[in-house]
Amino acid sequence: MELFSLNGKTALITGSSQGIGYALAKGLASAGASLILNGRDTGKLDKAASQLRDAGCTVTSAAFDVTDHDAVRQAVDALESDGHCIDILINNAGMQHRGPLEEFDPSAFEKLLQTNIASVFHVSQAVARHMINRKAGKIINIASVQTALARPGIAPYTATKGAVGNLTKGMATDWARLGLQCNAIAPGYFDTPLNAALVADAEFSAWLEKRTPAGRWGEVEELVGAAVFLSSSAASFVNGHTLYVDGGITASL
Repeated sequence: MELFSLNGKTALITGSSQGIGYALAKGLASAGASLILNGRDTGKLDKAASQLRDAGCTVTSAAFDVTDHDAVRQAVDALESDGHCIDILINNAGMQHRGPLEEFDPSAFEKLLQTNIASVFHVSQAVARHMINRKAGKIINIASVQTALARPGIAPYTATKGAVGNLTKGMATDWARLGLQCNAIAPGYFDTPLNAALVADAEFSAWLEKRTPAGRWGEVEELVGAAVFLSSSAASFVNGHTLYVDGGITASL
């Protein structure tokens, strides 16, 4: 359907050399978008770009640190100057660190803040400046079920994902009148490299299957539909919304 077509659009996806970011990049390309992959590991980034090109995708790589405000602005401005007008931004870069809150390493807490929330501010601001000039743009922030819920051992991560949800609302409040749609996708428990330790934990997986109405882990490809929707003209009046893709876990006690 034309309403969901991304033909002629360019999407920048942060943290897109693997996991959710890679799946979303591939999914947006299948809807017609050209891709700009981002990550800090140039080896992983080049491998991901090569795989997507082999699949027929139009791909550019941009290696920069999303936690470095000046580096982000320089990279985004350079992409725009080179003719890569960013129509869609997906802020996917993120990290996890687990541990008892009373013993949580302050340096790990600061790293979580920088990677999971400050990066969303840095990249969104740099990209939005160009989107605002064009009076159009889509920003999608990757939140989490921890935007609404908490589990033992990940309180700082929960804090960052709660902040992502509220920053998304703030972006919509400031930028909707300027032609941007700013929303978030909140994945439930997905089989990704970030969750590898949990996937390998038979006791946790058994608990998750009982706790989730769908009765299983999510597959990263199941996030693509939400991303295409929020990236397309089908979502032209959707702003400040967090879309939970979680198998029903936030709906059920």
